[in-house]
Amino acid sequence: MSIPVEIEKLVYGGQGLGRSDGRVVLAPFVLPGEKVRVEPEKASADLITARTVAVETPAEWRTPAPCPYFGICGGCHYQHMPYERQLESKRAILLETLARLGKIEWSGPVEIIAAEPWAYRNRVQLRIRKQAGRFQIGYFEFGSHRLCPIEQCPISSPGINKALATLTRLGKARRFPEFLRAIELFTNEREVQLNVLESSRPVARRFFDWCAAEIEGFSRSDFLEYPAGPDIYRVSSRSFFQVNRFLASRLAEVAAGGERGHTAVDLYAGVGLFSLSLARQFSRTIANDSNRSACLDLVYNAERAGVAIEVQQAPADQFLEGLTEKMDFFLADPPRAGLGYAVTASITRLRPRRLTIVSCDPSTLARDLRRLLAAGFEIISMKIVDLFPQTFHIETVVTLVG
Repeated sequence: MSIPVEIEKLVYGGQGLGRSDGRVVLAPFVLPGEKVRVEPEKASADLITARTVAVETPAEWRTPAPCPYFGICGGCHYQHMPYERQLESKRAILLETLARLGKIEWSGPVEIIAAEPWAYRNRVQLRIRKQAGRFQIGYFEFGSHRLCPIEQCPISSPGINKALATLTRLGKARRFPEFLRAIELFTNEREVQLNVLESSRPVARRFFDWCAAEIEGFSRSDFLEYPAGPDIYRVSSRSFFQVNRFLASRLAEVAAGGERGHTAVDLYAGVGLFSLSLARQFSRTIANDSNRSACLDLVYNAERAGVAIEVQQAPADQFLEGLTEKMDFFLADPPRAGLGYAVTASITRLRPRRLTIVSCDPSTLARDLRRLLAAGFEIISMKIVDLFPQTFHIETVVTLVG
């Protein structure tokens, strides 16, 4: 049974917020001011999570989504909004989240750095289903584990879409393994890497030989050489790298900024996207990551770039426990879970002169900033680098002084 709801605002997570009979209603693919009908999927005493079944009074600025899978596929959330509105909404959601969860009232500017909002992804994870000769490849539907089969993805790069088209053709052949469940494609637009993420049986070498013969630019190597800014980064299959091919180097510029000094620390350093810049700006740079593959890539990338970086592999909290000297600058790009209590406590103890946090989740950012501000740090700048157009994800770069 559907219920009428008027949408008040967008919230983090790709949903709009309205109210019905005193309860908050969250529904996807809606816009502020719209009157919609939704069908409850989960309900508690004060919250209804619903799916949108009809938009009865659309917003004047609602726009047709260019992707035929929008509204079904869970990959995108904002294709029904002009891009400028997406950016404005992300700024508002960031500030509202910081105020609500962190009690942080930031009145300064929030600069937004954006680029091409389509064909930007250099890495995707695809689900596969092959049963009784029927092949499907795509993403999960919004809020579920049902497969949404696709033929192309407008936010993915040309290299990804070429490989996807070839895999769709290969999937119709009897020799395509039915036990393959999920893969990852990663490309630098010259080469394509295919990594198996889930399979009920080992995938034989002959499958990769077949892919090499059919997929343009297929790489048999365990890594790709990825250019970003003045450097080329070796990125192994088990190493993290930013997915936006237009903004990776710009993110590094924004995060490293014009900082100068004696010693810099790069936490969650990955393959060194930020570390190489820091090594050119500081007399000493220490980079930390818990991933062995990423650390090996970072060492290689630093040697090729001709910069000196001390690479230490360990969980961030353990690495910080061993530090005692005062550092000039900390740069931290944590996973979605954020810094957490142990890391923020160590940063507070070490008291760097300046600290920059690159966050992909405003909720955990609010929690971490609240602890740091309570310890005496002060925010001096806040920027959004829109690495994920058409989606609710918000990449924030916050700089603090100690």
